[in-house]
Amino acid sequence: MSTQQAVGGTSAAQRASIRRTKWRNITRNWELYLLALIPTAYIIIFHYIPMYGAQIAFKRFIPALGIWGSPWVGISHFARFFNSYQFVVLMRNTIVINVYQLFAGFPIPIMLAFLLHYCPFVRYKKTVQMTTYAPYFISTVVMVGILLRMLALRNGIVNNIIGLVGLEPINWMGQPGLFYHVYVWSGVWQHMGWGSIIYLAALAGVDPELHEAARVDGATMMQRIRHVDFPSILPTVVILLILQSGQMLSVGFEKIFLMQNSLNIRVSEVIQTYVYKIGLAAASPNFSYAAAIGLFASVVSFTLLLIVNKVAGKVGETSLW
Repeated sequence: MSTQQAVGGTSAAQRASIRRTKWRNITRNWELYLLALIPTAYIIIFHYIPMYGAQIAFKRFIPALGIWGSPWVGISHFARFFNSYQFVVLMRNTIVINVYQLFAGFPIPIMLAFLLHYCPFVRYKKTVQMTTYAPYFISTVVMVGILLRMLALRNGIVNNIIGLVGLEPINWMGQPGLFYHVYVWSGVWQHMGWGSIIYLAALAGVDPELHEAARVDGATMMQRIRHVDFPSILPTVVILLILQSGQMLSVGFEKIFLMQNSLNIRVSEVIQTYVYKIGLAAASPNFSYAAAIGLFASVVSFTLLLIVNKVAGKVGETSLW
């Protein structure tokens, strides 16, 4: 019995020592904890607390009765969405745009980072960095306005140039077949500079001794990129790819909504714009139906994130958790 008490006493003393150490660390670094408190409070207030309202996806929401007082309807809103014509159209448009963005927009910042990293001319490098970073800071509304003006059927800069070589002007925003290209490549132009920053930081952290050893062995620049740089930044690439996969059913609402018109609506209508139209912009908004569609998209995105994260962890031993 005395042995058990001694063991228990020792364990209790250890726990007390651990608590004192933790409290000492908190008081010593209170500024860091205070800084962490602000984003934590933001996430709790604006991301977790609103989940309380997600239950209206399973109810026939009546504002006068409130969320708790509205009657339950189960998964009828989900069944209605799955059986509707819009389900196929919305899923096709959303997935096609996201897959197109992934294949076109994901590798370009990596290639730009390598080009900038190995550029020997400092002034030229800084000029390219400034030129490619700047579009990211243009607001979406202004950027779409510039895009529409440049691609205007009459007096647009692009069509004026096309006319100079004797070709017919192109209705860029009116042809459904061109909408995906305009949307994706304008996004690549706007975000590639900003997206390359994290890869430049990863390349700057590569051990110089690895490059020295590769040079001694007679490796060329391309061989060093392939066998030294790319394996070193691969964990960063995988993490960003996992995060990108979690947005497979999420398309930037503002840009695609501003680019929509009656001629391209059949290829530009995505889940986010449809939810906005039936949940807020409609004459008689259906909050429950819109919430059900949004919840479905969130669950699918989260599931994809878990799957890709699991596969990445097993294949490359790099994952979010």
